[in-house]
Amino acid sequence: MSRLAPERIRALIVSLLILACFIGAWHIATTPTAGSVKVDEEYAKLVGAAAATGQKSTFPTPADFVRTIGGHLANPFYDNGPNDKGLGIQLAYSVARVAAGFALAALVAIPLGFVIGMSRVLYTALDPFIQVLKPISPLAWMPLALFTLKDSSISAIFVIFVCSIWPMLINTAFGVASVRREWLDVSRTLEVGALRKAFLVILPAAAPTIMTGMRISIGIAWLVIVAAEMLVGGTGIGYFVWNEWNNLSITNILTAILLIGLVGMLLDLGVARLQRLVTYRD
Repeated sequence: MSRLAPERIRALIVSLLILACFIGAWHIATTPTAGSVKVDEEYAKLVGAAAATGQKSTFPTPADFVRTIGGHLANPFYDNGPNDKGLGIQLAYSVARVAAGFALAALVAIPLGFVIGMSRVLYTALDPFIQVLKPISPLAWMPLALFTLKDSSISAIFVIFVCSIWPMLINTAFGVASVRREWLDVSRTLEVGALRKAFLVILPAAAPTIMTGMRISIGIAWLVIVAAEMLVGGTGIGYFVWNEWNNLSITNILTAILLIGLVGMLLDLGVARLQRLVTYRD
């Protein structure tokens, strides 16, 4: 038995205890007090929702939440029109946009970062531009994207491209520039060609830093797509959250939030797995 196994078991037990405490606190917080039903009825009238008589709370209980998730999982890919699509379809749109923007950013950032990292002149010359553009919120580009591209879905992909490119570009340039001089001197002594040196010496040495940039980028991209879809509407998990807010469906919002977290975790784990395959070779 691995020495780490007992630690993992203890960590799992602690995680389950934390989850149980959270659910217990949630259940207690959503259990109605003596006057809560009347307050909920008045609130329902104010917001124009159905009367809340018989409901435990305007905020869903854990049981309500579980039932809602079960309903969504039973039929995640239904399509009843533009404003009524299953969560599976909404997530698919969001993941596809993130994948497209992230892939485009990688195609631009990694080669460009490679060139910048190999040239001290370019590194110094382009650094002011990078430092100016990097802090700009990706959503600030959305109006310009909508104006020029005339398509909300393509504009969302462009925003993902913008937010993904900087971590990859900066990490790639830094990784390439940080390759040990001794290795480059040896390759020069052996008269290794520029292309072979780039792929056999520089790229393997810079791979851990490049993959770190990609991992940061995928996390930022998934954060940004939710906000972008809230702005442009139409489809996607961000639009679903905003649409359910307009419908005052807190349970559906919580369900979407949970799925956003789970998908984000899976994306991070996927890139982390790729990072291990690339950087830790026997």
